[in-house]
Formats: sequence, C-alpha cells, structure tokens
Amino acid sequence: MSSVDPVSATLDAPAPSAAAPPGTSRPAAPRIVPRRRTGQWASAVAVLALLAPAAVSVVRNDAFQWDVVADYFLTGAVLRGLGLTLWLTVLVMALGFALGTLLATMRLSANPVLRGVSWGYVWLFRSMPVLVQLLFWFNIGALYPTILGVRTVDLLDPVAIAVIGLTLHEAAYAAEVVRGGILSVEKGQLEAAQSLGLGAWRRLRRIVLPQAMPAIVPPAGNMLIGTLKGTSIVSVIAVQDLLYSVQLVYHRTYQVIPLLLVATLWYVVVTSVLSAGQYLVERHYARGAAGAR
Repeated sequence: MSSVDPVSATLDAPAPSAAAPPGTSRPAAPRIVPRRRTGQWASAVAVLALLAPAAVSVVRNDAFQWDVVADYFLTGAVLRGLGLTLWLTVLVMALGFALGTLLATMRLSANPVLRGVSWGYVWLFRSMPVLVQLLFWFNIGALYPTILGVRTVDLLDPVAIAVIGLTLHEAAYAAEVVRGGILSVEKGQLEAAQSLGLGAWRRLRRIVLPQAMPAIVPPAGNMLIGTLKGTSIVSVIAVQDLLYSVQLVYHRTYQVIPLLLVATLWYVVVTSVLSAGQYLVERHYARGAAGAR
C-alpha cells in the first residue's frame, strides 16, 4: 500500500474554479454596514442642548449691553492699552527667554558654581508669586532710595518695574523649558559636534538648539499665551495696559460688565492669533518627524 504525501497531494490538487457551475447562482457579497455611533450622536445632542440656551441667554440678555461693547471696542484708550499689553508681552518673552537660555546653559555646565547659581535663581523666582514680585519691585525705593546717584522713584517708573518683574519671573520658567529641550537632544549629536572641532557656542547654536526646538516650542507657546494674560496683573501698579484702560473707563461710566467684556474679547482675539501662530511654528519644526501632520 503506497503512502501519499499530504503536502504533495495538496500541491497537485486542482485549484477551485472561480466561476460558478452552470445553472447555479453566485452567492451575494456581504453588505458592509457602518458601525452605529449612537453614543457619540447622543452626547453631541446633549452638549448642544445645554449650550444653546446658554448662548441664547448671553446674546439676548440686555444686561450685557452689547451696544456699549461695540461702542468701546475700538476706542483710542482701549487700543492704546492693547498696544502696551502686546509690547509688554513681546519684550518680556524676548528678555525672559534670553535670560532663561543663559540660565539653562549654566545649569548644564560642569562648573558647580554656575549650576548652583542657576538652580538658586530658578528656585527663588518660581517660589514667589508674580504679584508679590511686582509689589516688591514697586517698593524697592524703601530699600535703596538711590541707585547710581539717582533717586529710585525717578529711575524706575511703573512700566520699567513691570518689565523687570515679569522678565525675572518668566526667565525662571523659560530656563526649565530650554533645559528640557536641550536634554532631549541625543548625546551622540554633541559627541559628533565635538569630534568636528566645533566650539561650545557653535554647538549650542548650530546643533543643539535646532534639534531641541520641537520640544521647546509647545511649552514656549503656552508661556507666551500665559504671559499675554499675565500682563493684566500690572494694572495693580497703575500700568495702563488693556485691563487698566477699561478700568479707567468703567470707573467713570459705571458700565463694569460691558467694559470687562471689551477686555475679554480682545484677549480672546489675540490668544487665538497666537495659538494659530504656535501651530504653524510647531509644524515648521516638526518637518520630517514621524508625528508631523
């Protein structure tokens, strides 16, 4: 009795014909039914049912005084306050990140003194609320009545105090953002740059920072938006930013709610523009990355 190899038998077997035998009908292909998303639609309807009455009440409530909001939205006083807010935001972020980058490089230095000074700065200014810092600098004349032979009250006006206080505060957080970005760069990149004979500054500027930017940009964008909104705190030292400008108006007209809405809408507009810019910058530095969209 001859044995048959099952593998050979399988290979030699004729392939089934794709055509149906004569006189028989081919079975219908199964119909693809999309998955029902009942939960998603139900939750969407529930959210809209809650938001719609709230939106209608905001639009139709006469207490909001939308006509007053429209009248003051583009007035000169409000626009001047907005301009000062934007100027403070840009200047504080530029100075804060410049100082923060210096502190980050000091923290990563092999010199223990530089590391200790950087750590101490970050620890101190992250521990103090920004309002306390501003009030401290506003009253610095009580400790140092004169600076370089000039009266402190004449040398430091409220705007200069706001720039100093906000910059020192932002630098502490910027230092940690930059340090985290630098640490995200592979050590082999630094070793390769050293083998090419590049100096420390060129390694930082040409090798490290370009590769660290994808890790730096998202938190830096959040800091920028936070700084924009945080500048409103300078109103406590009589800096005529956006919030202080609308406060001057409603102290005169007693129209508190509509003037606060004017400031709120301007903050929303500028924050939206900055968020769009952050998205574009993130896409620019994410080119070639696996998660780029």
